[in-house]
Amino acid sequence: MVVELSIIIPTYNEEKSVGPLIDELHDVLISMDMAYEILFVDDGSNDSTFLKLKELHSQNSNIRIIRLKRNFGQSAAMKAGFDYAQGNYIITMDADLQNDPHDIPMMLEKIKTEDLDVVCGWRHNRIDSFFKNKFSKFANGLRRILTGETIHDSGCTLRVYKKECTEDLSLYGELHRYIPAILLWKGYKIGELKTNHRARNLGKSKYNWKRLYKGFLDLLVVTFWQKFSARPIHLFGGFGIIIGFIGFIITIYLVIEKLFLGAGLSDRPLFFIGIFLAIIGMQFFALGVLADIMLKVYHGQDGKRTYQVDIVIE
Repeated sequence: MVVELSIIIPTYNEEKSVGPLIDELHDVLISMDMAYEILFVDDGSNDSTFLKLKELHSQNSNIRIIRLKRNFGQSAAMKAGFDYAQGNYIITMDADLQNDPHDIPMMLEKIKTEDLDVVCGWRHNRIDSFFKNKFSKFANGLRRILTGETIHDSGCTLRVYKKECTEDLSLYGELHRYIPAILLWKGYKIGELKTNHRARNLGKSKYNWKRLYKGFLDLLVVTFWQKFSARPIHLFGGFGIIIGFIGFIITIYLVIEKLFLGAGLSDRPLFFIGIFLAIIGMQFFALGVLADIMLKVYHGQDGKRTYQVDIVIE
């Protein structure tokens, strides 16, 4: 049987929600009359989530389970799902019941009729805490400014992809939030659709300040790769010209003082600042960029992955 739809659900400590989610998903997918698989990626849960998934698997042959050896994070779990998915269309969603499975048929219809490569969910009526809502609006605005990508809600996991979009994605850290920006950079066509968002009534949110911090740093990386990965001289050359000009002005100033006023140079802090400050700053910045490039090369060559699988249940 050829699988038409793959539903990827990264899961971490969601023992209470996976059962109701399967019931709701099953009703929706049956009504669509398409061959499907539901692929749970258990990201090292330390509660009874994996046991519950095994129980659900015994009751539904369309369920597949990938259990990672430890908690690698949502981006790595999603990458594992992409690697194992068999469907021509891939749908990602959260396991906490806040995404509404009834939005899937409309999103799938949109990606087909408008010849898009990705359709992103837009939680326009988002039901979350005041802090999460406000920070999400700020983060989405900052992302649009830095990347030029116009999707309203990059944090919504509910998305529909054509299979080919996911085959060469390198995901780590919190990069799953910026998949639309990455795919737009690669030349894929991105659309969005307003979706229903529901309050979280089961389980505990994994949202915390650490994810915000990591997400912001990853946004800077995505922005750099979007704008300068093919032409880094535009960035580094610009910095070099500006800093070199400042150094030149400082040097000329000190030489004039030396020649005409007899001022010494060895005891002038400005002399050392002019020479070394720009060099040290550039070295640190270049080191960060080179480290990220090396990381991308490492994960991209020879099929290296950002996760380790413990068990696969077909």
